[in-house]
Amino acid sequence: MIMRQWLARPARALTGLWLFAVLAAAWWVTSAGSTSPFFPPLETILRRLYQLWFAGSAKQQLASSLAHFALGYAIAAVAGIGIGALLWSLRRVREATSPFVYFLYVLPTPVLVPAIMTIFGIGFAMKVVIIAFAAVWPTLLNTLDGMNGVDPVKLDSARVLGLSGPAMVRSVVLPAAGPQIVAGLRNSLQVSIILMVVSEIVASTGGIGYFILTAQQNFSFVDMWTGIIVLALIGTVLNLAFVLAEHWVLHWHYGARATEGKR
Repeated sequence: MIMRQWLARPARALTGLWLFAVLAAAWWVTSAGSTSPFFPPLETILRRLYQLWFAGSAKQQLASSLAHFALGYAIAAVAGIGIGALLWSLRRVREATSPFVYFLYVLPTPVLVPAIMTIFGIGFAMKVVIIAFAAVWPTLLNTLDGMNGVDPVKLDSARVLGLSGPAMVRSVVLPAAGPQIVAGLRNSLQVSIILMVVSEIVASTGGIGYFILTAQQNFSFVDMWTGIIVLALIGTVLNLAFVLAEHWVLHWHYGARATEGKR
C-alpha cells in the first residue's frame, strides 16, 4: 500500500507535464528553420544553453544568483516567523505597529532600490537586502493571521497544563498555525525569485538577471533566451522542492484532513 502511494506521486507529476511537453514541441516545430534573430530555433537555444550554463562560464552567474536568493529567502523566512510570533505575543506592540507594518507591506520594493543601492552599494549585500525586504512580508503576515486563528480552546488547555510564553508559542501556536505559515513561505519563495532577477537587472555586475539584460543589450538573443529558460527551470525546481518539503513537514495536517474527509 505504501509503495503504491509513493509510485502514485511521480505518476501524477508526469501527468501534469503534458502541457509543458506540448508547448515545447510546438516551440520546436514553429521555430525550426527560423532565420529571425529575435526568435531563433529552439534547437539552437538548447545547444547554446548547454555550452553556456553547463560547460561554460555562465555557471558563475547561476551560482551568484542562487547565493543571493538563498541568503535573502532564509533571512526573510526566519525574520517573518520570528517577528510574527513576537507581535502575536505582545498584543499592544502589535496594535501599535500594525499601521506601519501594512504600510511597508504595500510599499513596492523596486521603489526602494535606489535608496538601498545608496546605502549598500551594488554588491552582494544590496541584492540580499532587496530580496529579504520584499519576501519577509508574506511570511510575517501569514504567521500573524495563522496565530490569530488558533482555536482558543487549545490555548486555554495549554494554560491549564502550565504552558505560557515561548513554550506555548513553540508547542501549541506554531504547529496550529503551521499550514498558514507554510503558505506564507511559499508566497515569499515566489517573491524572492522575482526580486532576485529585479535586483540583478537594475544594478549589478553578475547574476542571471544581469546576464539576460547584457545579452539583450548586445543583441545576443540566443544567449538571452538561454538565460530565460534557465530562470524558468530554477523557479520550477525550487517550487517543486518546496512542495515536497511542505508535504513532509505538514504530513500530519494532510493526514488529518484525509481522515476528516472519510467521515
